[in-house]
Amino acid sequence: MHRFFVPPEWIRGDRVLLREDTAHQVSHVLRMSPGDEVALLDGSGREYTVSLAAFARDRVEGRVLAVHEGDGAPSVGIVLYQGTLKGDRFQWVLQKGTELGVSSFVPLVCRRSVARHTAGGRGGRRRRWMATITEAAEQCGARRLPELLEPTPFKAACDAVDPSHTSIIPWEEEAATDLRRALEGPSSHRVNLFIGPEGGFEPEEVEYARRRGIAPVSLGRRILRSETAAIAAVAAVLYDRNALGH
Repeated sequence: MHRFFVPPEWIRGDRVLLREDTAHQVSHVLRMSPGDEVALLDGSGREYTVSLAAFARDRVEGRVLAVHEGDGAPSVGIVLYQGTLKGDRFQWVLQKGTELGVSSFVPLVCRRSVARHTAGGRGGRRRRWMATITEAAEQCGARRLPELLEPTPFKAACDAVDPSHTSIIPWEEEAATDLRRALEGPSSHRVNLFIGPEGGFEPEEVEYARRRGIAPVSLGRRILRSETAAIAAVAAVLYDRNALGH
């Protein structure tokens, strides 16, 4: 069944009115017909099974057949502070992170960031990022969209971390503590992951994070690309907390 995230106001009781790109997708791309069923998600964790009823030029009407509760999110919330990346590599992280169950993404502007995305330049780029997240969530069966925050300078992100959460920063120069050991402490419902940009973190940044309670960890002997490190770390945290695939 095809799945679409839609604004909550499109669903009124048992009546549905699809508009804009969703109506175009249903009518002209998928060429669906009256009586066909789709799954609609309002972003709150609810999933609606909808029977399509009437097609017009720019809208599609439908009727709710069933409502399913529960967001299906992992039991641990992961906030991924991802160093900004060039080209489509950042979008790749958004896509794969959404599929795994990341709850929030924060584009992280670091000293060695080559791509310096700023809050003032969001526009079309932010729309593309949200489209990537939405498409990934629809594909993977998620019922809730991850949050996408504004690009944030590294120090400001560190300063805003809640000390009651587990916060880790993978770094290739760290040898004493691996990821598993860093996760051995009291279990937290939230894990903050700080991943560097193409050039990695500078030592001063890692020390600043350490002073803010963010633990430097090793991901092993191999030097990983930023996007590889992000997804490997997310999967490892979910596995450690018995939340991978749940």
